[in-house]
Amino acid sequence: MKALRRAHRFLRRLVRLLFALLVRSRRHYQPLSPPPPPTASAAAEDPPPPPSPPDPDRDADADANADLVSLKISLLGDCRIGKTSFMIKYAGGDDGEEQRGLHLTGLNLMDKVLVVRGVRIGFTIWDVAGDSRFLDHVPIACKDAAAILYMFDLTSRCTLNNVVEWYQRGRRWNETAISILIGTKFDDFVQLPLEMQWTIINQARAYARAMKATLFFSSATHK
Repeated sequence: MKALRRAHRFLRRLVRLLFALLVRSRRHYQPLSPPPPPTASAAAEDPPPPPSPPDPDRDADADANADLVSLKISLLGDCRIGKTSFMIKYAGGDDGEEQRGLHLTGLNLMDKVLVVRGVRIGFTIWDVAGDSRFLDHVPIACKDAAAILYMFDLTSRCTLNNVVEWYQRGRRWNETAISILIGTKFDDFVQLPLEMQWTIINQARAYARAMKATLFFSSATHK
């Protein structure tokens, strides 16, 4: 069950990948310098406005999110391959972690906050329905995403074949996101004949190499 154990380590490895990306990108940013104080003549001509009354709720929200780093993750793949179950399993609230979700037509969103090396990272996960009616959601789901997870059903080669089109759609709207290939329903996959298992695994590995993606197998029914 080595592949299944790898699947259970998925979220931790993904967090480390994204955290490394974050550390590299933050080197290019410098804190803004405070604005220069107004000159004496300007102060005399245009007196400053009176201070606004304090807003306790706004100040509390600002303090709570001051150290929060936001990262966006998108999930793409065919219908009925287990994307939503995957999202609930790996992004569902446990261990006291902060999480919340929102369901729209053809689009599921879930937020999860993790602490990685002392940094609070807020993940926003965008799960696009695989039906062709909802392809209009792909651009907004992929825009500014740090990682795109291309998902398929390990028991259905058709869904694996369709990964090519999903990858093309994702790259069309985001060429810099980390690509990750996820095979779902591993518990059903291991019941297939060994020859078929190896055929699917080899095809998935070939796709992962072409996509320069990390390959994971996952089961939503196993912890």
